[in-house]
This record gives sequence, structure tokens and C-alpha cells, in this order.
Amino acid sequence: MRTVGLIVEYNPLHNGHYYHYQQSKKVTGADSAICIMSGHFLQRGEPAVVNKWARAEMALRMGADLVLELPVAFSAQPAEWFAYGAVSALDATGIVDSLCFGCESGSIDWLKAAADKLHQEPEELARLLQLELKKGMPYPAAYSKAVSHLLPGAKEEELAKPNNTLGLHYVIALRRLQSRIEPFAITRTKAEFNQANITDNRIASATAIRRILMTDRSLTGIRPFVPAATLEIMTREWKAGRGPVDWERFAKPLLLQLMHHSPEQLTSFHEVTEGLEHRIRKALADLRPDTDGDAAQALVETLIDKLKTKRYTRTKLQRTLLRILLNHSKQDLSPETLRQGVPYLRVLGFSPKGQELLKRMKKTAKVPIVTKVTTAASPLLELDIRATSVYALGYASPTPDDWFRDYYEAPIRIRSNCLA
Repeated sequence: MRTVGLIVEYNPLHNGHYYHYQQSKKVTGADSAICIMSGHFLQRGEPAVVNKWARAEMALRMGADLVLELPVAFSAQPAEWFAYGAVSALDATGIVDSLCFGCESGSIDWLKAAADKLHQEPEELARLLQLELKKGMPYPAAYSKAVSHLLPGAKEEELAKPNNTLGLHYVIALRRLQSRIEPFAITRTKAEFNQANITDNRIASATAIRRILMTDRSLTGIRPFVPAATLEIMTREWKAGRGPVDWERFAKPLLLQLMHHSPEQLTSFHEVTEGLEHRIRKALADLRPDTDGDAAQALVETLIDKLKTKRYTRTKLQRTLLRILLNHSKQDLSPETLRQGVPYLRVLGFSPKGQELLKRMKKTAKVPIVTKVTTAASPLLELDIRATSVYALGYASPTPDDWFRDYYEAPIRIRSNCLA
């Protein structure tokens, strides 16, 4: 049985994701698919619009056979560590033959060629990167420019595109892990990453879909762009008061964390760098509530606007604030810890075919397979458990069952994969 690995967020799962799933199985000749899916908090430092169990069910109903959680230690990281964590999870299964991702170029050859030169972290790249960072450029742009200088054949404008960047880091991670997994790329169509406007009657980006959800707070507007199963699951979550979740739901606990720590103490948190702690304190002093009474709906957005600079992008700031909200220290997420890759494979759900994959993984997996959660399993798993408790604060009326759901929620089992 050939198995393709997909690295996903499904925030939420839409028709474009279904197209990617179908094409991935087609181009790789895979019989089954394993998803490595971010949990409650995502790569751009945002909370998922619905929880990880709902999104895992979407993936299974779409056709995925096994959904494994990417730990929060990796899921809300810049491209390099996000990719490394996800690829290490696929590699750790011992049964994945291929990795298929979407990117703007759709070509794998230049990504492989670049990864061959970059996976050993050449000193010249570090030097060029520091030169660009000193000019005040944000890290992603500085990295793209440094790579384009180091590799004359690499076009800076192509490297700077978000999914090309992720794709490059996926292939670099495969090289660093000396993985046997073969990478494949599929061209994104009809909706660019982070494209807010809708230009097709069936395909829209997750960004555009979330904008509809947050603007009118109903599911009617997204109906043409998502599978029926996605709509059904989201309707259930909405009725239960578990969505839609966005950053503003965490304004008060975030402010509590920010107010409780001195600037010096803030420096202990992961992602707080280069004097950002002082900028945060100044922004808090300048924060003014909305006189129309909508302050709770705009506090995080206003804070980010006050913190933004050319160097501190929105994504960087969201990741920083998230690490402070979740109480993640630099020690928790040290490079030495992250380089070890995922220390466990947390199962969120599976199909009958996925159950067969799990049986095979018991013999091939390089790390423990977790179906029942205990804090003793790993310090990083404890971070996931705490992330669930914090995420539940974004619900309309959270209960202890929501806060500690990780302890009692068994993996989702479906009898058959069906989008209807």
C-alpha cells in the first residue's frame, strides 16, 4: 500500500483542499493518505476557526485515512520549523512514501536543486541573511533575498511566495532528516494563498472564507466553497457555541499575561526578540478602548496595529502574542528541542484503512503513537493539552469538559470516507 503524506491546517477544509487531496493521490499513485494537521493554533499565529477534532473529522470525511496532530510547538512556527516538525512526523510513521504539497510554481525540480545547496546551512547564507535583516527587512523577505543572491538561478519573487517558501523548507527538511519520502508539488489554482477576494464560483482561499465567517457570523455565504461535510460539521460546532473562534476571543487572557509580566520577564517568552518587549509595553500604554462599546471586538487587532513595523510583520506579532498567551518560554521551544523533531504521533482520527495503517505503524514508527493522552508522554504533549484549555476560552460558554477534552476524547473513527 502506497501512502502519501499531506501537511494541512484545513481552516476550514474547502473545495481547493479537496482538489489538492485528489491530485495528490493521483500524481503519487497512493492508495491511502495521512494528514499531519495543526492543532488549535496555526502557522501564522492564529487560532483555528474550529477546534482540531472538528477539522480532523472534515479531513476524514473528505477521504483522508489517518489524521495526526502537529504539536503546537511546531504548528505556530516560522516556515523552517513548521516544515521540519511536520516532515519529521511523516518520516516518523515509517510508512509514508511521498509528500505532496501545493505551491505557486508547481515545479519540484528547482526546489530540490535549492534544497541540495541549502540543507547544510551554508555560512554564506547566514552572512547574507544577516546583511538583509540589518536593513530592517522581515525575516521571510530577507531569507528570499539571501537565497536569491546565493543561488543565481533562484528568483527572489518566486522564493518570496508563501507556499513556495514552505515547499522549499519541506524539501530541505527531507534532506536534513535523510528521509526516503519523495516530494511532489501541485500548482495552486483559482485562489492564491491569503487571497481575500473571491474570483471563482467554487474555489476560494481559506482567508476569504474566514473573512465571510467573521463578517456575517453565518455559514450561508461559504456554502459554494466548501464540501457538504465541512458545512455540516461547522453548523454543529456553531450550534454548540464552539465557533467561530478568532483572536479577539482571547483578548482578556492575553492582556492579563501582558500586564502580569514586566518587560524583562516578557523576554523569556519564545519569539520575544530585539526589544519587542518594550514596544509591547508602550503599545499597551497607548491602547484606547472603542468608545462605541466594541472594545472587546478590537483589542487584539488594535494592539497588533500599534506594534506593526516593517520588521515586525503581522504574522511575526501574532506568533509572539500567541506564545505569550500560551506561556511558551524560549527554553520550552529551544532549537535543541525542535531539532529532535516530533517526539510522538498523536492520533486525532482514522478510517478503516487508517486503522490498517496504524497496525503497520506499530512496527515501523520511530516515536510512540499516542491514542490516549497523559502528561507523562512528553513535555511537548503537555503544551498541546494546555493549548486545548486555552483554546476552549474562545467558546461561548466553555466547560471543564472543553478545557480538559484531550484527556477523554478518543480518536475519531469513521466507517467510510464520504463528503456527503
